[in-house]
Amino acid sequence: MTLVNCTFHVSRFAQSVWASVVASRRLTFRLLVILIFLWAVESPPWPLITLPPAQTVRTSHPIVGVHTRLTDEVDIWKIRRSLELVREMGSPWIVEFFPWAYYEPDKNDFRWEHADLVVDHARAQGLTVIARLGLVPGWARPPDEIHPTTFNTIDESGYADMGDFAFEFVKRYKGRVHAVIVWNEPNLTFEWGFRPVDPQGYADLLRAVYPRIKQADPNMLVLAGALAPTLEPDGSPNGMNDLVFMQRMYDAGAAPYFDALSVHAYGLLSPADEAPAPDRLNFRRVELVREIMARNGDAAKPVYVTEAGWNDSPRWNQSVRPAQRIEYTLAAYQWAEAHWPWCKVVAMWAFRYPATMGSYHDNFTFVGVDMQPRPIYFQVQQWATR
Repeated sequence: MTLVNCTFHVSRFAQSVWASVVASRRLTFRLLVILIFLWAVESPPWPLITLPPAQTVRTSHPIVGVHTRLTDEVDIWKIRRSLELVREMGSPWIVEFFPWAYYEPDKNDFRWEHADLVVDHARAQGLTVIARLGLVPGWARPPDEIHPTTFNTIDESGYADMGDFAFEFVKRYKGRVHAVIVWNEPNLTFEWGFRPVDPQGYADLLRAVYPRIKQADPNMLVLAGALAPTLEPDGSPNGMNDLVFMQRMYDAGAAPYFDALSVHAYGLLSPADEAPAPDRLNFRRVELVREIMARNGDAAKPVYVTEAGWNDSPRWNQSVRPAQRIEYTLAAYQWAEAHWPWCKVVAMWAFRYPATMGSYHDNFTFVGVDMQPRPIYFQVQQWATR
């Protein structure tokens, strides 16, 4: 065979192979198109989650509330089902966190989609919403060249920006949100951006935010405080005793800039009716906070317990047994009803988390990540709806 013939046959062979490759690719592409078509036709569509008809909470104890944690829940059906479960348990109140950093990532760039879902579904279930505002976007925090900042860092340079956000939030949800909590646990160093806690600074924040909320809705209730119950001594790097912080708030002139007080009331190892004392952390510590309000001329203002409860983890030294948790929780609701006429709600932490925490925190919940109610849910439901 001559060199020319050899080259010719090799060329013909290469062309044949290439034609086979092209035909195979075309066949693969056609099969892929057919499979995509069949998937689109045969697979069930994503469920369309709509607002249900307006519901009403049936309860014999309107003081019952829960602190939901829908902030990071991405599945709409889980938002709806969580709030259905709240209503079915007999709780007319929810407290929910609405992070500023999520909804205004850049100045005047508002993204309300998730907040709309939570508020609209809560209202459809007949629930009264208390909104906690916090979590500072990066653009509103002070420069961090000297001291690193966190999502909880704010100073006077950002107070007006938070006031602007609160104005927009309240304007949007006027008539759909009952009250707004300004900040969370400002007496803890962690919650104040890992800086020394500052009652004067918090009073100044209230002074900036309160009038902006009232401009948006004169009837919106503004809640201050939400202090963490703690026995930290003076000069502690971790925070400030809540009773001391509360008095210093008043000394700083905070009184005209809130309509009611948000209080946290964790029972830890103590039963709900254990007497309060300045050196004890228990559920009735709320009464000591109330005494400070009265001494400062604020006895006419109500109290909203926006976090409370007990933990039943077997791996935490501040937890109780599951049966004790149920007993103490019911007793707390009953104590508040019987003895605290100035208390509007006791909202237990926490109804459900969107994901497992992998720690004792999971044992604060009433409903699991899988949407299955825990025994405490059924016991509260039985008591609240009978």
